[in-house]
Amino acid sequence: MDSTFTVTFLGTGTSQGIPVIGSNHPVCKSNDIKDKRLRVSVLLRWQDFTYVIDCGPDFRQQMLRENVEKLDGVLLTHEHSDHTAGLDDIRPFNFMQGNLPFYAHKRVFKSLHERFAYIFETENKYPGAPSIEEIVIDKDVPFIIGGKKVIPIEAFHDTLPVLGFRVEDFTYLTDVKTISEEEIEKVKGTKVLVVNALREEPHYSHFNLSEALDFVEKVKPEKTYLTHISHLMGFHEEVENKLPKKVHLAFDTLTINI
Repeated sequence: MDSTFTVTFLGTGTSQGIPVIGSNHPVCKSNDIKDKRLRVSVLLRWQDFTYVIDCGPDFRQQMLRENVEKLDGVLLTHEHSDHTAGLDDIRPFNFMQGNLPFYAHKRVFKSLHERFAYIFETENKYPGAPSIEEIVIDKDVPFIIGGKKVIPIEAFHDTLPVLGFRVEDFTYLTDVKTISEEEIEKVKGTKVLVVNALREEPHYSHFNLSEALDFVEKVKPEKTYLTHISHLMGFHEEVENKLPKKVHLAFDTLTINI
């Protein structure tokens, strides 16, 4: 049986992506493909299972680029649009597979019901509307996807609780500003960590670079990839060259083996 577990970065940018519409910032004008970032998401693959963490507004483009023909489920970190606005684009998977399982906190589903009401109609639902299976998850209760145990990890995006996920030796955290010592314990021992680092300057709801590196020092993974990156972080290659040895800037299409 194939035991390979791969993670592909579908998007590594902040909520506006890079380049930002209308921006003349040098990073937005860069010709380096690593400086072009879609909204943040990762694709997890093992055996014949395929899962996505978050489905933002670039979901369709990301699925086409990676030639994803089957999706076993979507894990949502939180309800913000850069993580959920691609919800309507699950329809081709519905046509092929039926209801698509979504794993999220009950608060996130409440937000989706309000913002995508047509999806959740119980009477006279439009036949072409997306269809999801709601699987409510909680920070204190691990769950199983594709035979693998997932440990939810709670952090805070300003005051909004967000969930990260640990799958075996891989941990994914995004939109983190603060995290309790109790939740950090869930991350320790992970071999590969993905965590957000918005820019060098402080931000009210995201780790900046120094805060992300401080977090890495606490967790001590074998390797770290930074994501949810703003154009204000700087050029990919310049930032990459000044990071600690075991820390890297992620970039769109990067695939790693866990």
